Amino acid sequence: MPAPTASEAAGADRAFREFLQNDWIEWLAQAPDVATIVGVRGFDDRWPDDSPAGIEARRHHLSESRKALRSVSRDALGPAARLDYDLYDELLATATRGVELGFDALPFRFGMPRYLAAPFHQMEGLHLSAPDTLDAQPRDGLADFEAILERLRRLPTAVDQDVALLREALARGITLPAAAIQGVPGQVTDLVPEDPMASALLAPFTKFPARIAEKDRERLRTAAVETYRTAVAPAFRRLHACYVHEYLPKCRSSVGVDALPNGPEIYRYLVGWQTTTALTPQEVHDVGLAEVKRIRAEMDRIMRATGFSGSFAEFLAFLRTDRRFFFDRADDLIAGYRALAKRIDPQLARLFGRLPRLPYGVVPVPEYRARASPAAYYISGAPTTGRAGYFYANTYEVGVRPKWEMEALALHEAVPGHHLQIAIAQELDGLPEFRRHSGYTAFVEGWGLYAESLGEELDCFADRYSKFGQLTYDMWRSIRLVVDTGMHALGWSRERAIEFFREHAGKSDLDIAVEVDRYIVWPGQALAYKIGQLKHRELRTYAEKELGDAFDVRRFHDMLLGEGALPLGILERRTREWVAAERSRAAT
Repeated sequence: MPAPTASEAAGADRAFREFLQNDWIEWLAQAPDVATIVGVRGFDDRWPDDSPAGIEARRHHLSESRKALRSVSRDALGPAARLDYDLYDELLATATRGVELGFDALPFRFGMPRYLAAPFHQMEGLHLSAPDTLDAQPRDGLADFEAILERLRRLPTAVDQDVALLREALARGITLPAAAIQGVPGQVTDLVPEDPMASALLAPFTKFPARIAEKDRERLRTAAVETYRTAVAPAFRRLHACYVHEYLPKCRSSVGVDALPNGPEIYRYLVGWQTTTALTPQEVHDVGLAEVKRIRAEMDRIMRATGFSGSFAEFLAFLRTDRRFFFDRADDLIAGYRALAKRIDPQLARLFGRLPRLPYGVVPVPEYRARASPAAYYISGAPTTGRAGYFYANTYEVGVRPKWEMEALALHEAVPGHHLQIAIAQELDGLPEFRRHSGYTAFVEGWGLYAESLGEELDCFADRYSKFGQLTYDMWRSIRLVVDTGMHALGWSRERAIEFFREHAGKSDLDIAVEVDRYIVWPGQALAYKIGQLKHRELRTYAEKELGDAFDVRRFHDMLLGEGALPLGILERRTREWVAAERSRAAT
């Protein structure tokens, strides 16, 4: 078949991009909470339909999407559109395989595919996503607040649908490990206090723009409070009762996903989803052990450079307990992170030619989720609706949040980590919408961990303790490879995972327990960080070696981020093509 002419390819590309855009909107109609988070209007008054009919509708649309894609002639497309085709085909095929294993059909998830038999745990569920979604909604005019109110009114139905999924899972004998999810009832209770206006669910009704008349403010607040008291709070209390009295007593004692029906197959699927590689669990485990050994040697060197004369275990104990390394007040921790962000921002131009226009802020993790949350996380902004990105720092038990971890966390969650990478992807011209919001965890989290290693180039790590903190975080992600595969494929217990963690990392016992429990309920997700970082670092080393004096780190980083998130194999191919082009450029 002859290659298409430029005119033919351009026409085919336009038709294909129109299909991708229309299908993206159809998917957002099935996932209105995702639509709100990415800034697409028109779906802000509803929740995903988790009734049997709603779940089946998503499965049907997945099948129809694949049929429609296969009707497109890939050979008729230009090179850029062929990449779009391949990525979309991979997304839909991966989601289809997930449906066969009990996951939701939605191909656009940020971080983890949703296992329908586990709709509520300490990392996921409407008790966490509902306040985040409501808070992310636009609040510019009266219609926006009416949409928030309508969404609030529909929330009890969504909660009850997911409680039904929980009970269905119980009936099938599928449960989560009891040890990992003990904090869920407390999360639910914290979300529905007696005072409605103290609930995070009603936070949008605590502050109105000036254009909203006082009579409308009062009407909206009154309606929100009434909905909360009569419908929303009772729904979450039903969830609480179900979790405490029906679910937890029947949860399993084993921690590995391999204990579930098709568990080993589910885990292999999740390893592939998260790493975008064909690595086996054993291969991932071995990479982790090698990285733990390598980083430990570097940590020993830094420890000696501080002048500490005790053992490694004693040094970790010193870092966990010496009060010089901790703030006494939550406000001081947040102020410290904000100062760090301001110190890093002006240095970015040395390493990046392109910087995002969207700003970001630093705020504390909300109280209702802080107890079971990690030390920090990032929630992306939405340029189309004017919402900034936010780096959330956990101030729960501030006395165990060490100063020496702050620089690594700021680099990872804010800049040049998640905010810089995700905001640039959102602002890229010429990409179909699904690619602006692709959540290849190995790329996204791998970039975040790689960003931590850029601290020295950005004049961070003011002392050896901060450098040790960065190594601790690198060690932490390497430990993940060992304990995640250990628990889900190699028969490790929760206690063994915690002890391995404690032996090799300087993190507090609270952080270690929270982390291990996260790996238990999100099998495979934590593998993406280190696997992705190793690939980003490998590609930089390759480019530096091949280009020598012609290597430009700003151009290299712009190339890595210039197509949005990608599977690691495609990223490597793109890097090799870029190196060849740079070599030709330098020769002219």
